Amino acid sequence: MTAPTDVSMTEDEAYAAERESRHYRKERRKARERAGEIKELNITAMMDMMTIILVFLLKSYTASSINVQMGEELTLPQSTTQLQPKENIMITLSVSELSVNDKKVLPVVNGVIAPEYRADEDANNPLLLPLLDQLEQEVEKAKYIAKYNPAAPFTGQVNIVADRRIPYRTILAVLYTAGQAELGQYKLMAMKNE
Repeated sequence: MTAPTDVSMTEDEAYAAERESRHYRKERRKARERAGEIKELNITAMMDMMTIILVFLLKSYTASSINVQMGEELTLPQSTTQLQPKENIMITLSVSELSVNDKKVLPVVNGVIAPEYRADEDANNPLLLPLLDQLEQEVEKAKYIAKYNPAAPFTGQVNIVADRRIPYRTILAVLYTAGQAELGQYKLMAMKNE
């Protein structure tokens, strides 16, 4: 019979402890209110401030989204241009390879494209067949995007990033091939002199 009285004592002690805990929390809350302590944090003003800072940083940060990986095989010529490059299809011509939007299309040997990659395998023919195929795919992709996104119209522009040691004849073959793929407007990329 002693067991039931122990249980009731434990319940009474638990009730008393809970009551004391509530009383303690109530007293602490009253003391904080008297001291002027902040009960809750109003983050609306802080979010407004962070939005203003974000807009300021985005407006002041004017970097180009065009990224050119330069190395020993790709050295751009210098220029004093003030124009910023635009996002277009990019043809990169180094002394060892020709690529479209960072996809290797064909090898280049010392800035010269082998006749086997030209139409009719003729060294004098400026039409580069693997480049034409890749550019036609990129043009179709750009036209598809333009069809569903009026903010990104197809302009027929292409950016040419060519090493300064590439012969002019090779650059002309690339430009001719780009023209055959409906890319008649081109921009030659250069490093800005600072």
